Amino acid sequence: MHYPRHEFPIKEMDFVRAGEASLQVKKILREMKAENDLVRRATIACYEAEINAVVYGRDGVMSLEVDDEGIYIYVEDKGDGIPDIEQAMMEGFSTATEEIREMGFGAGMGLPNIMKNADEFTISSAVGEGTRLKIIFRSGWTTEEA
Repeated sequence: MHYPRHEFPIKEMDFVRAGEASLQVKKILREMKAENDLVRRATIACYEAEINAVVYGRDGVMSLEVDDEGIYIYVEDKGDGIPDIEQAMMEGFSTATEEIREMGFGAGMGLPNIMKNADEFTISSAVGEGTRLKIIFRSGWTTEEA
């Protein structure tokens, strides 16, 4: 079975609404009776991806797709892109400004936390064109009725 695709806009530097897309994903997964651990892992990954898009993305979109095989989250933004993905994946590496750090963000844990919580994670980025994430969850997912 394939469920409807959901899309959530992400606006640049909109810290008032930052986290809303993640909360919507959490709500949808709970309504679908996903296991608590899966909901927790997906929410963490979504939040980290959403905050990155808010801080660096110059607007973007988070999409949620669900089928019998798993949960798929896509995040695309229109930011400057990541020049060195390997470096960006290192815990503690951050290009956040002092202003962003003073707000409590930019600790360099976003991408590593996404990777830790996802069953599969791919990232592609082109300087000047933006970044795309594909986050997949399979463990803990079932569409079988109890």
